[in-house]
Order: sequence, then C-alpha cells, then structure tokens
Amino acid sequence: MTTSKRDLTRIRHNTKIVATLGPGSNNVELLEDMIRIGGLNVVRFNFSHGTPEFHRENAEIVREAARRAGREIAILADLQGPKIRVGKIAGGSIQLNQGEKLVLDAALDGEGTREAVGLDYRNLPDDVKAGDVLWLDDGLLTLTVDSVEGSRIITTVENSHVLKSNKGINKRGGGLSAGALTEKDFRDLKTAIAIGCDYLAVSFVKSAEDLHTARAKVEEEMKGSSAVRPGLVSKIERVEAIENLDEIILASDGIMVARGDLAVEVGHAAVPALQKRMIRRARELRRFSITATQMMESMITNPVPTRAEVSDVANAVLDGTDAVMCSAETAVGAYPFETVRQMAIIAAAAEAEQDSLNGVEDEYGEEPVSTNLAIASGAVDIARAVNAKAIVALTESGSTAFEVSRHSIQLPIYALTPSVSAQRRMAMYRGVRPLMIATSKDHETAINEVEAMLLERGVLAKGDLFIMTSGSRMRESGSTNMLQVLTVE
Repeated sequence: MTTSKRDLTRIRHNTKIVATLGPGSNNVELLEDMIRIGGLNVVRFNFSHGTPEFHRENAEIVREAARRAGREIAILADLQGPKIRVGKIAGGSIQLNQGEKLVLDAALDGEGTREAVGLDYRNLPDDVKAGDVLWLDDGLLTLTVDSVEGSRIITTVENSHVLKSNKGINKRGGGLSAGALTEKDFRDLKTAIAIGCDYLAVSFVKSAEDLHTARAKVEEEMKGSSAVRPGLVSKIERVEAIENLDEIILASDGIMVARGDLAVEVGHAAVPALQKRMIRRARELRRFSITATQMMESMITNPVPTRAEVSDVANAVLDGTDAVMCSAETAVGAYPFETVRQMAIIAAAAEAEQDSLNGVEDEYGEEPVSTNLAIASGAVDIARAVNAKAIVALTESGSTAFEVSRHSIQLPIYALTPSVSAQRRMAMYRGVRPLMIATSKDHETAINEVEAMLLERGVLAKGDLFIMTSGSRMRESGSTNMLQVLTVE
C-alpha cells in the first residue's frame, strides 16, 4: 500500500541515502520519484536473492528511472557471503522451550525435527566447543553448547522461541572460520560486473586479505576492459573485522557498518560506540562509510517512523556517515517512497544543526601529501575564510571532490565531470553533487558554463563567491593543481 499522491518537494541534504531494491520498489515511476525529491542516491541489489536475469532487469529499471529524473545514481551489488544457517525444518518451524536439548547436525541432509536440525554451514562442529554460546535468528534464540560429537553439536536451549527454517547462526565473540567469499559470490560478482554495478559489497569480511581476493577477482573478470572498476565496500559485521579495522578500511573504498550481525556477535550495547569509531576512522583514513540495519524498521508497515528511528538516523548523520541505508523498508515494505523521504528530511534537519563532523582537519604530520589533498584542503580553508557559497571541482575521476568531502564543511560540493561512471561513483560521497560537463574545453569556457549551470539551479546568484578546483591543462586526467576564488558576474 502506498499513498496515491506523493509529495515531490525537493529536499536538500548532504548525507546520501541507499535504498534496497525489491518487490516493493522495483518500478520505474516509484524510483524516479525517489530520485527527484533528492532522496535516493544509491540502489542496493541484495544478491542473497534473485537470478542473474532478475538483477539485469532491475539494473535496467534503475538506469531508466535515473535517466527520466535526469540524475545519475549508483548501484551497489551486495554479495551474500557464507550461509551460516540452520537447514530446512519439517513444517517450517519448531517450538523450542527453555531447558530443552537441541542437536545441530552438520551431516543431516533431510528436514530437521525436534530430534535434530541440519546446518547449511557444515564446518560449524569444527568451530565450536563446550561452553560456547550460539545465537540464532538475529539473537532471538540462545543456545549453549554442551558437547560436540562428530558432526553433532548438542546444545541447551536458553530461552523459549519458535525456530524457523534457514535462520542465521552467530557465535558469541566470533571465531567462525567461514571465508568471506563463496563460489556463489564469485558467480554473483560476474553478474554484478555485467550489469554495470558501481560498488560491490563484500559480506562477513575478516581481514584485508578478503578485499585483496575480491579485487583480484574483479580484475580477472574485467581483464582487458577499459571500464571503471567497481568500488569495494567492506561490511563490518564480525568481531575479527573490528580487530583488523584499519587494515580493512585501507584495503576498501568504503565500509558498511552492518549493525545486525555485528550486534549479535559483540552485543547490542557495544554497537553505538563501535559505529562512531568506525565512521570516524573511515573519515580519518579517507574512505566513505554507510550506516545500515533497521534504521527505519517500523516503516515496513507504518507510514511514519518512530522517534527512536528518527534519533538513530540523525545520530548517524551527526557521527559523519556518508550514507544511511534501508533494507526491508524499501525492498518489501508498504511505504518505500515515504521511508526515503523521511530519511532525507531527518538528514537535512540534523545537518542544519551540525557544527562540524568528526572529520579530517588538515592534520597531515610531517610527511608530504599529494597535490590533490593539498588543493582540497586549501579549497575548504579559503571557502570558510571568504564565506563562499559553494565549492566546485572540475574532475575526471571524482577524487578531488571526494577529498573535499572528507572535511568538516556544510557547503555544497559540486563535482563536474565528463564521465558517467564517475558521476555514479560520486553518488555515494557525502555532500557531493555530481553533474555532467565536458572538461576538455578551454578554461574560460568551462568557468562560464559552470556559472551558468549553478545560476540556473539557484545555487549561486550574481555577486556570490565560489571556489573552483581544476587542472591548469583541462584535458589531462588526474591533474588537479589549480584553486580559484571566483565571483559570479
């Protein structure tokens, strides 16, 4: 169920919104409206579900919606990762009562019963021992391991709960040996590249090596192609990932604070502080961050969020996250448009009260930095000093605009590029508004076109100051070396 008339008033905000595609949202008109209000920047494809053809059709829907709205958005392909789940259960579920015994049997191929339940993850008996605690169904069912006998794990049920087929398993404190990438993920990676994804999310990352493996597979698949490689996003949802956080961030293009599985492994109370730490470190190490899981959960069935959900989204924005993400809310929920619109409203309100982000404040130390970095830092400092209305980056790849976005600044950052793939990649960067322009033109022509474009959009008025970064030789890729303070004539 959706409202018959949608409010398409544009909402300006810097924090980007990622919406998961599904039966509730995979139609062109709905996505076009989400994009038009300034709410939808990135669409997540959940590769836990669907066939290659299903994902190809959805990619066409997303690109058509973006074309109609006149704005490029990014596609994030989210790989499933290892299935650490119980198997099928006869009748779909069993009622478990506190104090009962439950056997998890990795050798069981048929449907599970009260006597024993099978496992999709066959190595679980090797990863647990007596005394370990297992959490099933996102922590709603707690089992204590009594003993391990070959393929059988004998457990005690700690709380009454209905266990359904295929529910997930986590081990308290982490330590499950399953690798981040499976054979299914490698097949899905090929599909994701074929449909032109802009980002690839790797689930259950434990170390930088998982990212190196994924990047090598991308290169293998795209060998000989001149196309831009998808950025890699590490989903931080394991204890081991927290222990190896910096190396994972540095091996990634961005991270996702995946609070669902992470909360089950480390405990719900630990997650808020970890969220702040992860977002801060991502900004300090010049990577982007996405905050995810249950942000607007009640809007699966309700047209308005709870006050707790409003606070959750606002606090992620105030933490400095680049993007906030919804999952079931837009994939299968009754109010996908309203969910995205509410997230945009919350982000705009939080940003209006935000004095500064926990970002990078030009603390480079004694080591020399790249010209790109220095130009970005200078642009931010000068923009503050002269009260500029916007920062404009003429960029081929989007790297200068990204560096500007790492700083604590609320000014709009307009990134003008001739590259469609760069536009889509920049859809993830906080505060960056990517637009199309041919940077191969001479400098004066480019400045005039920029002014005309921003005047037309109402960003600038006559007499306004704006900062522009560019290359002195406009045709050279990756050569940003010029910073100008310009006045709109």
